Amino acid sequence: MAPKSQKQKSTGGYKRAKPILPDREEVEPVTMESMGHPEIYPLVLTTQTQEIFNCRIDEDVTDEKPYKLIKKEDILADFKNRAAVSDFYPVKKVIQEYPGDDLLVVYDKDFRYGLNFYLIGTEEGKENYLNRPEVPEEQEEYKEHTSEDLYIYKPPISKPWVSLGSEKEIDEESVKESAKQITYMISRKRSEFGAPVKFRDQNASSVKDAYIECTAYPDKNFIVKQLEKDVGMQVVPKVKDTSTQTRCVEIALQQNEIMNTFIDDWKCLAEEEGTFGDKTDTHLKEYQSFTDLHNLTENMVTSVSWHPTIYGLIAVSVAVRLSLEDRVHFSGKLLLQPSLILFWSFSDPIHPQLMLESPDDIFCFKFCPSDPNIIAGGCINGQIVLWDITAHADRIENIKTGGSRSKKATLKPMFLLEPDSNKEAMYIRHCAVSSIENGHKKVITDIHWLSDTFEINRMGSVFENRNGICCQLVTCSADCTICFWDIRSQKALTPPPIEKKKEESIEIPFDVPSTFLHLDLSWKPLIKIRLSKGETSLDHCPTKISLSEDHLLYKAQDKILAQSKVVKAGEMNPYHNLEGALANNLKPIEDFCTKFFVGTEEGGVIYTDWKMERDPETGRLMAKKPVSLYAVHDGAVHTVQRSPFYKDIILTIGGWNLAIWKEGITTGPLLQSCCAPKRYTAGHWSLTRPGVFYIGREDGYMDIWDLLEKTHEPAQSQNICITMITYIKPWTFTAKQQFIAIADYYGTLHILEIPWTLSHPSTNEASSMSYYFEREVKHLEYVEQRKKIREQEKKEMELELEKKKTKTYQKSKEQMEAELKADYDNYLELEKNTLINLGLIKVPETMSFMELM
Repeated sequence: MAPKSQKQKSTGGYKRAKPILPDREEVEPVTMESMGHPEIYPLVLTTQTQEIFNCRIDEDVTDEKPYKLIKKEDILADFKNRAAVSDFYPVKKVIQEYPGDDLLVVYDKDFRYGLNFYLIGTEEGKENYLNRPEVPEEQEEYKEHTSEDLYIYKPPISKPWVSLGSEKEIDEESVKESAKQITYMISRKRSEFGAPVKFRDQNASSVKDAYIECTAYPDKNFIVKQLEKDVGMQVVPKVKDTSTQTRCVEIALQQNEIMNTFIDDWKCLAEEEGTFGDKTDTHLKEYQSFTDLHNLTENMVTSVSWHPTIYGLIAVSVAVRLSLEDRVHFSGKLLLQPSLILFWSFSDPIHPQLMLESPDDIFCFKFCPSDPNIIAGGCINGQIVLWDITAHADRIENIKTGGSRSKKATLKPMFLLEPDSNKEAMYIRHCAVSSIENGHKKVITDIHWLSDTFEINRMGSVFENRNGICCQLVTCSADCTICFWDIRSQKALTPPPIEKKKEESIEIPFDVPSTFLHLDLSWKPLIKIRLSKGETSLDHCPTKISLSEDHLLYKAQDKILAQSKVVKAGEMNPYHNLEGALANNLKPIEDFCTKFFVGTEEGGVIYTDWKMERDPETGRLMAKKPVSLYAVHDGAVHTVQRSPFYKDIILTIGGWNLAIWKEGITTGPLLQSCCAPKRYTAGHWSLTRPGVFYIGREDGYMDIWDLLEKTHEPAQSQNICITMITYIKPWTFTAKQQFIAIADYYGTLHILEIPWTLSHPSTNEASSMSYYFEREVKHLEYVEQRKKIREQEKKEMELELEKKKTKTYQKSKEQMEAELKADYDNYLELEKNTLINLGLIKVPETMSFMELM
């Protein structure tokens, strides 16, 4: 092979000069031997530098005279004045070592060396440039008409072959047989040639040595380790396909084929800038936090909900951190302080944008999927509260989001201690509350809007929703009841005309909408369900519920965002003209699943039906018995949630463990974790990854589970706060920006940005999770089959024991007497032999040995 020095020998020509780096490192000289320029240093001379040294383009340096001689003293003085800012600073060392007094700077109009000027760093190069040899006119004319890139073909010249050692390498690389070949000879008797052969079938396992199994195994003696690998390459001509078409038509076809012409480029640019980290980052990054600094009481966050349509707007409900005894003791002071739902915006982390008042502390609330201006919440005293913020829709829509504060918020700050005029603009009163006597008796722990595709009657039967909007709710409470509510007026409960006139005389406050005035203080549940424990008179205490149609609510976000239409003040609100709840012309829905999951305070998970049935003795409507009951959690269940990707997969969290269920599988959970080191307090599925969910703990840490990575423990844990996490709520704004809201026991709401790895699913993740769930179902079925087999074997063993016992008592009387007589004879014989051996009985001499025996 040729030595490396031969391959690296210069072949003439020139190299393109590298541009100056931003950090102004010293550049390497560019050799230009063929041009007569030994050392050239490209420079960028700004307009200011050109004026200082009188080398302005098109004035001092032109096409006829593209160079300028600059004194070395002037450049050194510029170093003292401007230091590293000087444009000559990258070649400072070259200038200081330059032997002459004048340096030649040449204007590079065509950017042959990458920049607008270049410096010749030697006296020889300067003289060669200034004193060029004159070219004859004929050669100049020929040079003008001849292209610089013209290639002149030179045929190859045959040369004798000179060996450089390649034949030795070829001989070394050639394959040669090193092992000695083995020869086998197989013989057979000549008498057996051509003999008939008969084949028959036999069981290989029943005949000894009937077959020999040759299994594969690794043999270290025949493992070849590759130590070196040679790769060769060959240059081939590049193949290129070209076509032509009318220019305007071609552009239109390309745009329609390769890109979305309706995409918002500016929005996508902002989304790209808003992302953080890289694709390997797995930790949540805190984006913002909210704390009510104006409220003097010690509050905790009980529920969180993102606004479905407005970016950066989030609502939280707060409650006083007091026990039941302390609430009774400080009840007088608590009545003087309002119970609120706060609306926070990314644009103002200090001042709430809206504050919804309620009769008592709110422990759960939900935006209406049909109209985000309608909000329903559950109080600690068992009442349901309804708000209508349509009058404030323009205000919250015009809030500027992002890191900068809006001008509107700066000019008109809203504090809690402002005059009454500003206070009324911030506080919003409720439209209606439910009846205290007919509703729940204790705190409402969960609330859900029923889908706008169906509605139910008093029997729990399902019908098509004639209004096309969400009109019914379901709540559960610590008073052991689950109630279904209808926000439409009930004709059967309409008061008499006389009482109606009295109600009309009551003045309605100007700031309270009349949307749900017909429900105020008279709202009763449509259905009330009690989960009985069976033989005892006690009932299960529900804490969370999950209906079969809950998965549709995850898609409601995309539906609302697609419509982008929120009812504003002055527009027709569909909730003002609702039909009665007891209409007769209702179309029933067949094959509708009315069963749902319930988490209890005792740690149980119940699968039951909301349909009512009549008691055959009393004729009253009563709830059906639960279909199944599982005691898998060692504490109160605080999360019962369906997967956004699979409508039959449910996540339950309570106490120190979690479980994943599949609807229709009654044998138990698909996955049940072991006890965690700290108690779990909140949880939520990921909205974009099927195998990921988040769990909050009482020590302020959040466990992130990734079932594709691990199924026995969380994939990672991250510290969020110093106290207990009370609520978790993720939200997806765009494909590149996703947030998760985490609330704590001290009343702080943390907004964190979800990294790439936790927000973007891997390839075929949904199908992989489906396969995992199916595999777990088969495993449960196998375990149940084995249980049945073991139970059957146990029964058979017990029967065998019983048969043996009965055989001992089924002997005849004669057999028993014969056995007893034989035992007695054996005893007498043993007694006689013992006495003879002791010498107490003499044996006659005439008695033979056989007679003695």
